[in-house]
Amino acid sequence: MVTEFLFSMFLNLHESGLLFFIPLLLIYGFIITGNLVIFIVIQVDTALHTPMYFFISVLSFLEIWYTTTTIPKMLCSLVSEQKTISLTGCLMQMYFFHSLGITESCVLTAMAIDRYIAICNPLHYPTIVTSNLCIQLTAGSCLCGFLLVLPEIAWIATLPFCGSNEIHQIFCDFTPVLSLACTDTSLVVIVDAIHAVEILSSFLVIALSYARIIMVILQIPSAEGRHKAFSTCASHLAVFLLFFGSVAVMYLRFSATYSVFWDTVVAVTFVILAPFLNPIIYSLRNKDIKIAIQRLFCCQKRAGRIGS
Repeated sequence: MVTEFLFSMFLNLHESGLLFFIPLLLIYGFIITGNLVIFIVIQVDTALHTPMYFFISVLSFLEIWYTTTTIPKMLCSLVSEQKTISLTGCLMQMYFFHSLGITESCVLTAMAIDRYIAICNPLHYPTIVTSNLCIQLTAGSCLCGFLLVLPEIAWIATLPFCGSNEIHQIFCDFTPVLSLACTDTSLVVIVDAIHAVEILSSFLVIALSYARIIMVILQIPSAEGRHKAFSTCASHLAVFLLFFGSVAVMYLRFSATYSVFWDTVVAVTFVILAPFLNPIIYSLRNKDIKIAIQRLFCCQKRAGRIGS
């Protein structure tokens, strides 16, 4: 029985491992630092204690752990002679990677609903979107994400792996791992259909919310009012398109197959692109967060001078 899986793609990168290691390490450092700064700033600055920024802080927190499930192992595999992962480690990586991904999609859906109520029903917004509701939606998103994947992981854990142990991917994922099982895995078609429904359901809720939001914004008489209304949700709309665009390319291609090179490119883009761009989108396009970051660092500098 196979007890360890071998990342075959990293074998091809053995000689140039350091060349890929340094950029990936820098990107990972930026993802952690950028999302952590946004999370801390929102928690510390009382001016940002609103439902919209609460969900942004939750999303940034999730992005930190989402990338941590895969990138550290990639970095180790690039510079280590042993490019393997245990069966348990592989299952754990798949579980947390997909659980956090589903949780993120649920949080993005909650953010779309929040913006919908704020723009389409502003008078009732303070009474509908309360702090308790935000906490409940976040808890529900986590519960949904971490429970939906559990049956599939439990099923994969029971499968016999007695053939090749080479994973043709840069991290553990359902399709590459199931292709190594020496038994019938046709049940995965049902599981894939369930995941597709999950993804499309979130996509439709967000898309319909923003279709309605855009219609309401266009009806605002003043150009300044339209600009202000759209600016409150432009960043979230960009993150939504980025996240679901990468998910669609990765998991909704059905029978389409790519070469090993393009499979790797798609996987790297899926794992890195959205978490990398999120801090840039929220810090560069959001005036309130930029001001809060400046205020935080100015306070730190001032405290440093007083202390010295």
